[in-house]
Amino acid sequence: MKKNFYIRSALSVILLMHSVVSIFSGDVNDFGRLYLDAIGFSPFGIYLAWAVKLIHLFSVFLIWSDRWVKVVSILNMFILTLGIYFLHWQNGWYVVGGGANGIEFNVLLICCFLQLFFTEYHSGKIQKRSS
Repeated sequence: MKKNFYIRSALSVILLMHSVVSIFSGDVNDFGRLYLDAIGFSPFGIYLAWAVKLIHLFSVFLIWSDRWVKVVSILNMFILTLGIYFLHWQNGWYVVGGGANGIEFNVLLICCFLQLFFTEYHSGKIQKRSS
């Protein structure tokens, strides 16, 4: 069994749903044009939105293949931190319940990526024993 199986599983479902659904619904284009461009990223908003969604999508495959896990973790933590700063901070802590659209979910995801980042992965190379 792979290390961090449950964290990998949860992150995979979340990243797939967050990317695939918004790609097929067209929300990624709206997010780029209507939100990112409006807050000062014009004319690059749509490209940034697509970069985020594609990073999320490819992250799933890289996490499960034990390739570039540290890089994937850093990229996603960076995206989630920017999401906190630009989208969620002004809404407080709670996603639901005590508020709406807050930072708690992003904080949890960042902690999951920190766990992946600090897990040791074997490169598959045979190590020589010293005599």
